Amino acid sequence: MFNDLISAINREGLDVHAIEVLKNGIAAERHIFDEDRRYPVYSITKSVTSSAFSMLCDDGLLSPDMPLYRFLPNGYEEYMTDSFKALTFERFLTMTAGDLPFRPTGEDWLENCLTLDTDNSDTGYHYSNIPAYLVGVACENVCGSSMGDFLEKRLFDPLGIKMPKLAADGQGRYYGATGIELTVHELSMLGQLYLQNGSWNGFQIISEDSVRTAVASHVRIIEGGYGYFFRSKSDHYMMSGKWGQRCIIYPEKNAVISYLSHLPENSDRIEQLVEEYAGSF
Repeated sequence: MFNDLISAINREGLDVHAIEVLKNGIAAERHIFDEDRRYPVYSITKSVTSSAFSMLCDDGLLSPDMPLYRFLPNGYEEYMTDSFKALTFERFLTMTAGDLPFRPTGEDWLENCLTLDTDNSDTGYHYSNIPAYLVGVACENVCGSSMGDFLEKRLFDPLGIKMPKLAADGQGRYYGATGIELTVHELSMLGQLYLQNGSWNGFQIISEDSVRTAVASHVRIIEGGYGYFFRSKSDHYMMSGKWGQRCIIYPEKNAVISYLSHLPENSDRIEQLVEEYAGSF
C-alpha cells in the first residue's frame, strides 16, 4: 500500500519532498522525492511552542489558566487593556483570544499586538500567528534563557536533533508561530515523542498529563478539533504546517506519518491520500 501511495503522489504531480512512516517506533517506510534535508515546517513551529509551554507547566512556572499578560516583558503595561489582561494562556493556545490579524506587523511586534482593536470577549476559533507569537514571547520571558537554549536543552538534544534555527522579531524575541526547518525524520521523532506520551529513552521530557491536555480537542473546528496548537480528528492528532507539512500521530495504530511538501494550492489532497493509506494498516 505504501508503494501505491507513492505512485499516487507521482501520478498526480504533487510536490512532496519526503514522507516517512514510523510503526512501533521503527521507520517502516520512507521515500525521499527530492533531497533528504531540512525544509520549512511553517506552523508546525506552533506545536514546538506548545511543547515549550507544556514543559514550563511541568516545571510549575505556568499553567493554562494563568493570565498571559503577567509573563510578558516589562515596559508594555500601558498598552494592555483590562480585557486583554483577562485572557488566559489557554485562550491563546486554542486560538480563541479574538479575531486577530494573521500576523504581527511594525517595528515592535509586541507593541503592535497589544494595541490592536480586538474584541477579546469573542471566544470563537480564529486562526492567526499572533497567539503563538505571544505564547512564545511569554514562555521565553519565563524560562530564564533564550528559547533557543531552552528548546535545545529540554527538547531537541534529548531527541538527538541538532538545534534548528528559530525565527525572531525585531527585538530578538522568539517568534513561536513559524520559522523552523526540519528533516522528515526529525519531524517524525517529535511525533514519536507525543505518541510515547512525552517519554523518550526512559526519560519523561513532557509529562503524560501535559501531552494529553495539549493534544486533546478543546475547540471544534471545520477540520475536527483543536488543542494547544495541535489539530485532531477521531483517530489521530497532528502537527500541521501550511502547504503540506504534517506529522500525524495515530495512537491506536502506534504509528506516526510525517511528510514535507510544497503545495500552496492542494495541500488537502496529500492529506487525503495519506489518511486513506493509514486506513490500510
